[in-house]
Amino acid sequence: MKAKENSISILKYLFLIFHFGISIYPLIWMGLNSFKDNEEIFSTNPFGLPQQWRVENYFKALTELNLHVYFKNSLIIGLFAVIFTVLLSLMFSYATARMTWKGSSLMQTYMSLGMFIPIQIVIIPLVILVQDLHIQQTYTSIILPYIAFQLSFTSMVFFGFLKGIPKEVEEAAAIDGAGLFRTFFQIIVPLVKPSIATMSIFIILNNWNEFFVSNILISDDKIRTLPLAVMFLQGRFDQDWGTTAAVLTLSSLPVIILYLIFSEQVENAMTVGSAVKG
Repeated sequence: MKAKENSISILKYLFLIFHFGISIYPLIWMGLNSFKDNEEIFSTNPFGLPQQWRVENYFKALTELNLHVYFKNSLIIGLFAVIFTVLLSLMFSYATARMTWKGSSLMQTYMSLGMFIPIQIVIIPLVILVQDLHIQQTYTSIILPYIAFQLSFTSMVFFGFLKGIPKEVEEAAAIDGAGLFRTFFQIIVPLVKPSIATMSIFIILNNWNEFFVSNILISDDKIRTLPLAVMFLQGRFDQDWGTTAAVLTLSSLPVIILYLIFSEQVENAMTVGSAVKG
């Protein structure tokens, strides 16, 4: 029996190692190709180490493609979207989960319905709204939709966390003379810091890789995000695949580093997401 269990454990580890290998190989292959030229990639050395490490591919990506501009745009849009999404959804969830007022349950249900509306359905009204507000081709035109699309899911997650906090915490704060805003910012917010970190990582990853909405709302090259820059590579570097691989490596690097640092929070976000949507 023990030998059988050991065999099963060995098979599990072998399967995990195999899965890890086939998962990480595309990243390694992309990183190696970023130091090669077209001849090595397609003819002489498609899978081995570069015969000559061509660092100029990265310099070309940063100078000719202005990759730093797209990095800056993605970073600005992502940070503002995260801050306001977390703040607004946390305040809404606190109002519906911890405060008693007429229609609170109805408002929570209304907010949760946003999770079931496909983005494709609202994209035309969204474009019209952006034009009516005269914010087209600005950071605001993409930040506001990102906030709106994330509010429903984030509010549902915060609602569940806030429901689990004992009411005695707020009662003790009221006895000590704390008002509504002081109770919220100094007592409630520190208690839900793990959920804030989890949802922040989840939102950052979604916004960093988002393509559909930004492709429709943004046409000005000065405010394009990284996914849009990668799409336009085909026109600028349709024959220089080494530079293309360098751009893809640089655009993937922040997400990989973020996952390695906050892997536990990312896993929690995925678990929470599956539980809420299921």
